[in-house]
Amino acid sequence: MRIKEIIVVEGKDDTVAIKRALNADTIETNGSAINMETIEKIKLAQKTRGVIVLTDPDFPGQKIRNTIAEHVPGCKHAFIEKHAAIHKLGKGVGVEHASPEIIREALKSAHMMNEEPVTLISQEDLIIAGLIGGAGAKERRERLGQLLKIGYTNGKQLHKRLSMFQVSKEAFGEAIEKIRKEEHDA
Repeated sequence: MRIKEIIVVEGKDDTVAIKRALNADTIETNGSAINMETIEKIKLAQKTRGVIVLTDPDFPGQKIRNTIAEHVPGCKHAFIEKHAAIHKLGKGVGVEHASPEIIREALKSAHMMNEEPVTLISQEDLIIAGLIGGAGAKERRERLGQLLKIGYTNGKQLHKRLSMFQVSKEAFGEAIEKIRKEEHDA
């Protein structure tokens, strides 16, 4: 599998994991203190080939993703679920710990972020769906992130993430229905 876009990752170990999964070029941010020189490289990559941002499913990874989204519009974003990126001995979370299959699936499902968030799903929809507050809300948000391939987010950020990726009411409703069915069958 070959990817046209350049994949933005956090470090060398992530690049090695990407190369194990597929034939692709990477730009490394060298951690969350992403500098303007790296931002300029990402801008050039976006203009010439396109960019997919694939950062660790943790706070520093989200900080890098937000910095890139702020400075380089039009990038695609790929997400790996936290449980799929945990070191087998529990020594950290990161892209470098994900299997080649998980990495390929995340890149295949990369989404374009909308620069001007469009409100399709209301805050009230999130409350009614049991995604904010109450028992099981965190688990439902985790499952929603998996089903919609938008990654996990906390209750405060969920509405923004759904808007940024322009998740339709229909796709949201189907995912919530599937989550409820899974809960009922459990």
